[in-house]
Amino acid sequence: MLHILAEFFSAAARRYNQLTMNTATPRVPAIVLHKPLQALNTLGIAASATAYLPVSSYADLQAVRADQSLSTLPRLVLGGGSNLVLSSNFDGLVLHLVNQGKIVVGEDDNYTIVRAQAGENWHAFVQWTLNQNLPGLENLSLIPGSVGAAPIQNIGAYGSELKDFFHSLTYFDFATGEVCVLDRDACRFGYRDSIFKHELRNRAVILEVSFSFPRSWQPNLSYSELANEISARGLITPSAFEISEAVIAIRHRKLPDPAVIGNVGSFFKNPFVAHEIHGALKEKYPQLVSYPQADGSIKLAAGWLIDQCGWKGRSLGAAGVHEKQALVLINRGGASGADILKLAHAIHEDVRLRFGVTLEIEPVVI
Repeated sequence: MLHILAEFFSAAARRYNQLTMNTATPRVPAIVLHKPLQALNTLGIAASATAYLPVSSYADLQAVRADQSLSTLPRLVLGGGSNLVLSSNFDGLVLHLVNQGKIVVGEDDNYTIVRAQAGENWHAFVQWTLNQNLPGLENLSLIPGSVGAAPIQNIGAYGSELKDFFHSLTYFDFATGEVCVLDRDACRFGYRDSIFKHELRNRAVILEVSFSFPRSWQPNLSYSELANEISARGLITPSAFEISEAVIAIRHRKLPDPAVIGNVGSFFKNPFVAHEIHGALKEKYPQLVSYPQADGSIKLAAGWLIDQCGWKGRSLGAAGVHEKQALVLINRGGASGADILKLAHAIHEDVRLRFGVTLEIEPVVI
């Protein structure tokens, strides 16, 4: 795989070096003023942006940085809007990644490397890889959002995470004007975490992401709910397509469709606690749902904690908790970002007071 890595990074550098060699002042693209964002966030919150730009190329970002009136504005990089809570109107420039394209860029006896543009829909990309006979991402089927946003969150589901098949990515750095390539180690992936939530927050715009698919694929059925679904379907040696179909079926049963009910999927991260704290909780609550981790910590199921506090199906005004999954907060119609956050705070406090566990909000709050 080493020669694929060398060729890939060399090609990426050449491609963007050619773009940056153009010393002419880039043309400022057409900016939309007072853009409504309700249709661009899956919670369906009615908010607007002072300025809005659909980004289809590196040149658009270069032009924004070169224009003093635009480069000084607060920026919000928007993908599929599926991990976003708009607490108010955004007084700044929204950069909406809409660049499209995906291609196989290299392969050897062990791996195939695929590159996708940031604006690609994540689920559509997963299905495309399966149609190309490139299994690996099937456990991450039907996760809403875009390819470019996926590494920021290190999205994960049903025993799999993006980092498991991540190869590298290319991003534009607003601080330096450079285009940079990062491999997996440099991205510092963690549980729903990456370098883009820390050092590169508010300065990096991911342009494209590349994935590494192993030739010797093995199904990942480590997550019990998925394994049970596969067993219920009578599948002994399931294909990647069959696993994808099972994941889609589970998600349809448990999670509301954002096109029908506004939501951002899981609203809270699953909390981690020390072994001793877990033991005390388990003694008091024998049905506690938890998962031991390799580092000795214990991951708790945030949905179970919220459910035990009686929040499943409840509402505060137009903001509510989904009837089938306590981890999902929903917009029942007309809820503002403030309404959603008020509900989240009430849940947070109930879980803290009852279990002594602090829940952390998963989506980005603007």
